Amino acid sequence: MRRAGLLVLILAALASPSLASAADAPARANLPEIEDEVMCPVCGTLLGLSHSPAAERQRVFIRRLIDEGKTKEEIKDALVAEYGGQVLGLPENRGIDVWAYAVPVAGFILAIFAVLWGIFSLRRRRRREEDSPPEAGPDQEDSDRLERDMARFDL
Repeated sequence: MRRAGLLVLILAALASPSLASAADAPARANLPEIEDEVMCPVCGTLLGLSHSPAAERQRVFIRRLIDEGKTKEEIKDALVAEYGGQVLGLPENRGIDVWAYAVPVAGFILAIFAVLWGIFSLRRRRRREEDSPPEAGPDQEDSDRLERDMARFDL
């Protein structure tokens, strides 16, 4: 019984480094995953949706890189080198491409502030109207003119 426990501990110790190195290794790239992040160089749609001859050539290129054991990032770098930066479905996180992420976020935040400002100003206006004394009816001159008009039209 004691030997079985010792054997289990030894096997666990031997398996641990191999499991850790397997977890640290980058996952093998696959075509469907890359197709969702890469654009067709001709039509500008996602590679997974395009059926143009250029898209087929791009798929062959990606499959060859996968067979060579390249990681997803290495494949993307090779695609950018081959087809240009417009082939990436998402802009890079540097330079002017950062604005592709910053502008929508800033617009969303500004829209939230605009809606909140509108709600608070509407509430303030309603409170002021509730606090102000009610308006008096028409003055005597307007009242007399209304009576003359109603009598003239026989209402």
